[in-house]
Amino acid sequence: MTGDAHDPAPGLERRLPHLVLSAPSGAGKTTIARRLVASPDPFVFSVSATTRSPRRGEVNGVDYHFLTREEFRRQVAEGAMAEWAEVHGDLYGTPLPNLRDAEGRGQSVVLDIDVQGARQIRERVPDALLIFILPPSGHTLVERLKGRGTESEAALRRRMDTARGELEAVREFDHVVVNDDLDRAVEEIRGIAAGKPPQGERAVDLEPLLDEILEAIA
Repeated sequence: MTGDAHDPAPGLERRLPHLVLSAPSGAGKTTIARRLVASPDPFVFSVSATTRSPRRGEVNGVDYHFLTREEFRRQVAEGAMAEWAEVHGDLYGTPLPNLRDAEGRGQSVVLDIDVQGARQIRERVPDALLIFILPPSGHTLVERLKGRGTESEAALRRRMDTARGELEAVREFDHVVVNDDLDRAVEEIRGIAAGKPPQGERAVDLEPLLDEILEAIA
C-alpha cells in the first residue's frame, strides 16, 4: 500500500510546526499556502468553521464546518476555536481540534489568515510559526492592489489602508519571506519549518524594504 502524499516522511524526528501565513492582499500568500500543501512535506489545510449558509455544491465537513451562530459562539466560549473573526456579518474560525487531530497524524496545518487571526494563534498555539509574506517592492504591491482597475478610488484606498495596517504588524512575526520568486519563497518556508531559515543574501533586510513599501501605499 502506498503512502499518502502528506504522510510524515520516513525517519522524521519531530512534527513540523503549524504554519501561519499572513500578508497584505496581493502578496501571494494563498498561492504559497497551496504550494506548501502540495509539497512532499506533511502540510495540510484546516477545514474552517463558518456561520454563513452553504453555497451550491459545498459539503459540510469538507468545504467548511457549517455552524449556527449559537453553535459557533458556544465553541468560542468553550475555547474550541484557535482563532476566529467576523467578516461581512458572518463568523469564520479555525477549530482547535483540527490542529490537534493533525498533530496526532504527524501532520502540520497551514493557516492562510490575517494579522488578527495570527495574533490569536500566537496565544492559543504558541509553538506555531508565524510567517509574514512581503511583496518584492512597493510598486508591485500597488499594482496588485489595483488589480484590473475596476475598483473605485475609495475602494482602492480602503485596500491600501488595510495593507498598511497589516504591514505595520510585520515585526510581530517569527519570520519574513519576500515573494519575489514563487518557487524560491515556497522552498524558503519549507526550510524555515525544518529549522533552516534563509542565510546570507536571502535573509531579509527588513527595514529598507518595509519603508519603501509603506511609502508606496501612503
